[in-house]
Amino acid sequence: MDVSSVQKLCQHFISSAIQRCCKSSDICRLSVLLKSSPLSDPPLVRISISDTGVGSCVEEFGDLKYISDPASAEKWDGVISVTTTSICDNEIYHYSFDLNEIVSTRRLTKLPSTPKNGVKFSGTEVSIFAFGSIDDLLAEITCFLQKILILKIPKVAVELVVDSGDNPGSQSENLILANECIPLPSASNIECLKSGLEDYVLKHGNSLNNICHSCFSIGENLKVGSGVACSTASHRSKGQVIEAVIIISELPEPTTPSCFRAHDTKTEVLYFKDFSPCSISQSSLNALTSIDWKSYGLTLRSIEDEDGYAILEWENLPPYAHIDIALHCYHKQVPPAMQKTQLDRTLTRKAVKLALNDLKEKNTGILLSTRALKILNYAPDLAKTISGLIVSSNDSDFQGECFSLLGLPFQEIEGKIVEECIKKRIIAVIEMDDRKPQRSRKTVPFLFEDDCFHEPDFLDEEYGGEDAYSSLDL
Repeated sequence: MDVSSVQKLCQHFISSAIQRCCKSSDICRLSVLLKSSPLSDPPLVRISISDTGVGSCVEEFGDLKYISDPASAEKWDGVISVTTTSICDNEIYHYSFDLNEIVSTRRLTKLPSTPKNGVKFSGTEVSIFAFGSIDDLLAEITCFLQKILILKIPKVAVELVVDSGDNPGSQSENLILANECIPLPSASNIECLKSGLEDYVLKHGNSLNNICHSCFSIGENLKVGSGVACSTASHRSKGQVIEAVIIISELPEPTTPSCFRAHDTKTEVLYFKDFSPCSISQSSLNALTSIDWKSYGLTLRSIEDEDGYAILEWENLPPYAHIDIALHCYHKQVPPAMQKTQLDRTLTRKAVKLALNDLKEKNTGILLSTRALKILNYAPDLAKTISGLIVSSNDSDFQGECFSLLGLPFQEIEGKIVEECIKKRIIAVIEMDDRKPQRSRKTVPFLFEDDCFHEPDFLDEEYGGEDAYSSLDL
């Protein structure tokens, strides 16, 4: 793996630590310590990333390659110090890796180990020393850890500690101490992701430390949908899972600058792989492009890949509305070395559409298709015509049967009340029909010629195996 900055190297170490914690059956802690020595010239920062997971192996560091940027202000000597032990080990092992060493067999230096004296525990600490400002490094790591907290990984606590070191009267400061990321053991990964993304939205994309009560005074401001797509495990594929959570927030007019993020027409897709933030895969990006967003009443103006982050821009969002999307791809077991991108695209597409359908099912009038919205425009006139026929009729039996079907008392009723009741019934039927999957709807002539296109049904079929491909691959 190639890394081009100390920040990227730290993100890699944090992701590896998360993996070790997830493999453990016990409650684990991930700690990141930044300790500066400002009196040194240039300033020196010690970066330590430790976890209480299952312990690491030296092979994790064998493929690392550091490509330094001469224009960068940060400087690193290329040396990684590793301390690790597994629960079954009787010793704590110490290693030093020199990534500047050209000969790969000379990179690893095994240092004297420390006896555990019969104590059973496991964990790993990886540390490096880098020259440069602690502020930029702190901002990058804080943002990365805050995204990890969105997953609310069961049984994993995360902390970030900053020690200003040689300054007189300096103290250690806990910037992130997240015990709330340890939900009940019974909580599923998708429920944790839903809860984490809700917190992210309520804090305006983590731009605030607490919930913005001026925007989110009531829970109805958030409309949440989720979907999970899985592949079938086999001897060659260990079962891939992609989870999608979509939140639509409808808010009042913003009152503070921090609230304007919630009204942006752009959506940054938060993408996670194996419980860590990462760049979105091209196959998942293609899946987002292939979705017929108009069938959900949305018009996608553009989709861009900005340094690994997918940015969706919408054309027709209501005023003061915003869409947030999170995708998480992981494997039920240790994945094989290679995965076909077709699987990523199929599962991503299916998970996102399940989340959109979940939103429509839970929230009346949300994400109606373009076709349904056009038909709804005729509901008032149709209701007025039907109510006129009922109210003006001289057949009392006919009127009584109509009133009974509408749930209205059989007596003299104003035509406006009948009209409103009929309009609500028509709208409810249109919305109910629009929530049905397209393949389950009866084939009827389209009212509008431009609605005759449907996405191929086979794209939403569950992935049937490693060798299954769609026609989009041709």
